[in-house]
Amino acid sequence: MTIIWGILNTTPDSFSDGGRYVDLDAAVTHALRLREQGAAVIDVGGESTRPGAERVPVAVEQARVLPVIEALTDAGVPTSIDTLNADTAVAAVRAGARIVNDVSGGLADDRMLSAIADLDADVALGHWRGPSADMYARAQYSRVAREVASELHERVTAAAAAGIAPSRVIVDPGVGFAKSGPQNWELLRDLDEIAALGHRVLIGTSRKRFLGEVLGADADEQRRDLATAVTSALAARAGAWAVRVHDVAATRDALAVARAWEGDTHDRR
Repeated sequence: MTIIWGILNTTPDSFSDGGRYVDLDAAVTHALRLREQGAAVIDVGGESTRPGAERVPVAVEQARVLPVIEALTDAGVPTSIDTLNADTAVAAVRAGARIVNDVSGGLADDRMLSAIADLDADVALGHWRGPSADMYARAQYSRVAREVASELHERVTAAAAAGIAPSRVIVDPGVGFAKSGPQNWELLRDLDEIAALGHRVLIGTSRKRFLGEVLGADADEQRRDLATAVTSALAARAGAWAVRVHDVAATRDALAVARAWEGDTHDRR
């Protein structure tokens, strides 16, 4: 069964919810709400990776995320750390995070994979072709899913060379990262290419630009959340192990409806 990762951005500048959860109490309260709604993991991030985002100092990132992870760990809530920095990954796992979610697949910090090898945590390796500031200039593909799968295989191989067992690896094809709208849709249609790598697959479409391109310039957050729920249900049907979303409740319902469509009517709330 596909699980849900709830997104918790503790940043002032994330593209959809920047500034809402910079306060510790607000962040923890929101995370607990996401957990109650059905999130299996809370993905905590302290640095925006939206298009054009600038990097922040590691000390600032850690000040944003570590208290939240510690509080959620004390409350028994599983967390992942969404970071590009090896030092933050190590500190977050020591604070209780169970997964390191690196959208760069270990390319942004050349110490990341070796650092993770020594941690008691799994790792999500994202497909990445460079920093958010200029990633769209790198969106050149002949067959996007096949090329993304090949580049992810390279990251998985690098992780193995660093000492990370394949059983600890999750792969994320990086929807929205260095990909145009049509390329994102092509990638999602061909998720079997990613699943063929043999690892758990994480999909994150939540509120992203390519959904807005389909819905129209006036599409608000609620409409994007509905579109996210639909794409998450379709990703689950294509074999995704987990979907990463802002609106957990809507996605939980979409997954339940999709399971019922396929004949599984058990209540899994």
